Amino acid sequence: MNTEKLEGIARKLVADDKGLLAMDESNATCHKRFAKLGIPQTEEARRAYRELIVTTPGLAESISGAILYDETIRQQKKDGTPFIKALADAGIIPGIKVDMGAKDLAGYPGEKITEGLDGLRERLAEYAQMGARFAKWRAVIVIGDDIPTQGCIGANAQALARYAALCQEAGLVPIVEPEVLMDGEHTLERCREVTEKVLRTVFNQLYTQRVMLEGILLKPNMVLPGLSCPQQESVDEVADTTVTSLLRVVPAAVPGIAFLSGGQPAELASARLNAMNVRFKARMPWALGFSFSRAIQQPALDIWQGKEANVSAAQKALSHRAACNRAARRGKYSSAMEKTGV
Repeated sequence: MNTEKLEGIARKLVADDKGLLAMDESNATCHKRFAKLGIPQTEEARRAYRELIVTTPGLAESISGAILYDETIRQQKKDGTPFIKALADAGIIPGIKVDMGAKDLAGYPGEKITEGLDGLRERLAEYAQMGARFAKWRAVIVIGDDIPTQGCIGANAQALARYAALCQEAGLVPIVEPEVLMDGEHTLERCREVTEKVLRTVFNQLYTQRVMLEGILLKPNMVLPGLSCPQQESVDEVADTTVTSLLRVVPAAVPGIAFLSGGQPAELASARLNAMNVRFKARMPWALGFSFSRAIQQPALDIWQGKEANVSAAQKALSHRAACNRAARRGKYSSAMEKTGV
């Protein structure tokens, strides 16, 4: 394991107030989003949309790395240039999602386990040879009546740690993503309690599996009340609760934390990230950034609608959302940017 290389990539991914763009949706998820907008659910439509993303002018000014899907890393622009090369040429580090999705956890009704460890060593070697420099694995934790259980949390934490160890063996920086879902009626305090428990368990397993923390990134949820909870705390209250929890449980050795958006509205995700950096930046031992999917992509997808004539306008929207989140990392984001541009 080349520790200096891993540390260097991890630091570069969170340097210069940039963030990650998650464009690793499965074909099924991509098709659901296309269907809502009347976009054909075809391989060519998926390829065209991903080309729109990777060719967005100036995207590298705000985005340090892009997380790809297995299909995407093998696709090309119309001129034959592989997407992975187009990203690297633009100054964006290519990464790859390697888990096989969340499935029902046997013996634990209502809970999930992420699969994909079988054959992972060989797949990581192939992705590294193709040019990927980091990877991602997502675990899903549901809050509900009497869940999550320690059995579910422990199983997912062990899988994340084994994945991370295999990534570092292959020379790839692992992004460790334990997501406590926003769905439900739970309160902010309940989400805080679960998030801290999950992260403590994850880091215990990372230590057990001898993962080098300086060569990973953490991709957690923000601490939020459930979408159906009647009490929705303010941006500042969410920021305070989230960062306080992270300070309690995330070791200082970790170079950076890049939040998932988890279905938050784009502007609200930016505002919450901004508040965290305004209120805590001087106290945080790690960079606090973003690894958003819908919160960057959705406005562009709404504009594109599968039409070539809309590509330029969609790219401007994508670039704008990325720039808003870079501003949020600096504590410089404001709602005025949504009207005047960045």
